[in-house]
Amino acid sequence: MDEALKENLMGALENVIDPELGIDIVNMGLIYDVDIDEEGICTVTMTLTSMGCPLAGHIEADVKGVLADLPEVKETVVSIVWSPPWGKDKMSRYAKIALGIPD
Repeated sequence: MDEALKENLMGALENVIDPELGIDIVNMGLIYDVDIDEEGICTVTMTLTSMGCPLAGHIEADVKGVLADLPEVKETVVSIVWSPPWGKDKMSRYAKIALGIPD
């Protein structure tokens, strides 16, 4: 996958907002990887801020929805992983400032 396509995929994922925190999932550091194969199947490897996240289904549906708008994506598979565990260190500087977390 070329870098421009990866940037487009990540840019689309920036439109998925964590409903509890109001910050997009890319800046929250929840996206670990995004890849697309020759058939247009996009695999998003991501985590959530907690294992018991009640909005997991909502976030997964939003991920699939924003990527469906890209012509290269025919199908999206969301793989939620717990290793490595998410922590505040994965957040972008923007997300930390927005949430008032010291850098």
